[in-house]
Amino acid sequence: MNVTLLSSPLQGLTDFRFRNAFNRFFGGIDTYYAPYLRLNKKLEIKPAYERDILPENNSGLNLIPQIITKDADEFIFAAEYVLKLGYKELNWNLGCPYPMVTKRGLGSGLLKDPVKIDSILNKVHDKSDIMVSIKMRLGYETSEEIFQVLPILQKYPIKNIAIHPRMGKQLYKGEADLDAFKRCIDNTDHKLCYNGDITTVAVFNDMAKRFPMIDHFMIGRGMIADPFLPGMIKNNTTEYPENKIEIFNKFHDTLLEDYAQALSGPSHIIMRMYSFWKYFITSFPDSRKGLQKIKKAKSISAYKEAVREILNKEEKTQK
Repeated sequence: MNVTLLSSPLQGLTDFRFRNAFNRFFGGIDTYYAPYLRLNKKLEIKPAYERDILPENNSGLNLIPQIITKDADEFIFAAEYVLKLGYKELNWNLGCPYPMVTKRGLGSGLLKDPVKIDSILNKVHDKSDIMVSIKMRLGYETSEEIFQVLPILQKYPIKNIAIHPRMGKQLYKGEADLDAFKRCIDNTDHKLCYNGDITTVAVFNDMAKRFPMIDHFMIGRGMIADPFLPGMIKNNTTEYPENKIEIFNKFHDTLLEDYAQALSGPSHIIMRMYSFWKYFITSFPDSRKGLQKIKKAKSISAYKEAVREILNKEEKTQK
């Protein structure tokens, strides 16, 4: 099966340092989506977000910037900004489920207001040449909300729409509503991408079989938990490479070195790496106690020792 894999961005995790290291050691992702840009009150891109999408920091990657907004002028400003950097597409985040976002009417919280979505898209397409793609959920309160939004999106030349088949209020809990996703396919002419819960090759194969008309799949948390997953999907295999631990270790050390240069002080570095390890540990189920050691580490050497214990245990298990 000829499938296109997209990376779903995770705010605070999948920045350019992660993307570059991931692409170098694992690959499998065709298009990376950057975490959403943040603007200050003066309509300026915050420096950290600017660094994240600078072309020189994403060499060799097919990257799409993202915006989260409920304001057309803000959208247009971001669109013109990324156009100047050489990007031709801007992804609009209508999917973020976190309360601190949705209570402000952003992300999936905006799905309750299809009239506003229409107004924003109308102005953006009138004032900018940017190509718009969308990442969204079924709704915030109910899965019926998306069926009020899809007819509006039908009016615009949206490049593609990635749908995570949960409501915003679910966060990542409960079952994804695959029947509702199928209804979405039947109720739009736009190209859809499936997003959500792709954690193993077997799960991917089930989704590909259930939705044979879908050839774009977005992976977020699953590719952090198991960085080998996209490549294994692309190669249609469930077999890990024999030097799995060696590859992961090199990837990890690259991340650690890059964040050590970017962040100030061991506590900041360790907490950033701990954020990754909350996902990584899924691939090391016999070493969950090691996650607490990482969290409690007060020095980089203590952190490295905790990681070494996890990897050594896994290597022994493989033998």
